[in-house]
Amino acid sequence: MKPILEIQNVSKKFRINHEQQPYLSLRDSITNIFKSKNSMEDFWALKDVSFNVEQGDTIGVIGKNGAGKSTLLKILSKITPPSSGKIIGRGRIASLLEVGTGFHPELSGRENILMNGSILGMRRFEILKNFDAIVDFAGVEKFIDTPLKHYSSGMQLRLAFAVAAFLENEILIIDEVLAVGDAEFQKKCMGKMEDVSKSGRTILFVSHNMPAVKSLCTKGVVLQKGTVSYSGPISESINQYLTTDNYEDKNLELIEKRRGNKKVIFSKFNVTTESNSLSNNILTGDTIELHFTLKISDATVSNIDVGFSLHDIYDEMITCNYSSYQNQVFKIDGDNYMKVRFKIYDFPFLQSKIFVKGRIVVDNEESDWPQENIGSLSVEQGDFYGTGRFEEMKIPYLLKGDWKS
Repeated sequence: MKPILEIQNVSKKFRINHEQQPYLSLRDSITNIFKSKNSMEDFWALKDVSFNVEQGDTIGVIGKNGAGKSTLLKILSKITPPSSGKIIGRGRIASLLEVGTGFHPELSGRENILMNGSILGMRRFEILKNFDAIVDFAGVEKFIDTPLKHYSSGMQLRLAFAVAAFLENEILIIDEVLAVGDAEFQKKCMGKMEDVSKSGRTILFVSHNMPAVKSLCTKGVVLQKGTVSYSGPISESINQYLTTDNYEDKNLELIEKRRGNKKVIFSKFNVTTESNSLSNNILTGDTIELHFTLKISDATVSNIDVGFSLHDIYDEMITCNYSSYQNQVFKIDGDNYMKVRFKIYDFPFLQSKIFVKGRIVVDNEESDWPQENIGSLSVEQGDFYGTGRFEEMKIPYLLKGDWKS
């Protein structure tokens, strides 16, 4: 059986104008035609992307912001054409990329369902067969004959998802748009998408929420800077996403502003995950190790106390720890450099970006206190409680304990 989707060497180029364009008169516009084009730059959002999608596959398309995920889905949905390459599709595609896409604000909810279904290639009797289920899922029965422009963004999202999910198209494409819904609606959508996947229909799902991707998808495609860096089983795809080009290796010795006598200073900082992969991109619930490489410039020092603190994007301290808190100080081993590690079990913090600062005290005297971050952590929500459920948390950190009656 042939794949339901074939993506063959698809590339997409955009032209970026680096020159600011204020309001232009007709004369200015005509004059600009003859000006140099040096301010224009070609940007390739996608470059030679190729992979196949089999019927019934549930594929997670993952990657950092700017990796090309949304551009790829827009090409698959025929919203924008590729600059080169081609897409071979063997089924009707329904997509949910942005709130209200494909809807007309002046038409009622009822009229939009019928129109959207027609755009998706559905016959009228197919749309009417699922009409009641669509309205019930969206929870808009009371407003079904009200013009869409009077709907809230949440109501529009519910209706758009219901149309895409309930109409019997062969391929369903869902972008990160679900992130704007509330937690209850997200769980409802995840449940519906699981039902859709079990029915043998094909799903392409883009999300930065790795537990949601892992629970729904069986395969993954990892995009990095517009190219496919990995395609395969979802667990390995997520691992590749978290460990590819996601670690820092800057020379901390070059930091100019630092306090202390500099007998021992920070030289390197990096993070490893449980698989011993270098990565500063981690999930809540992970066990990670912070690695500090220290440069020794005074061989007479004896007691080295290493500390670090974690800070949010507003530079507010979240927590800190020193080796001396646990009666641990380090002795030099004769080399010019030494490494110390701190293991964090069940990483509990939910801030998406965490910055790391460091401080070293030697023989009770301040030795090194860099006045800038020595590293950072990019955090994504993981299955912290080991329940396998998708629960979006809106709190800064998580607690692990035991409930008893």
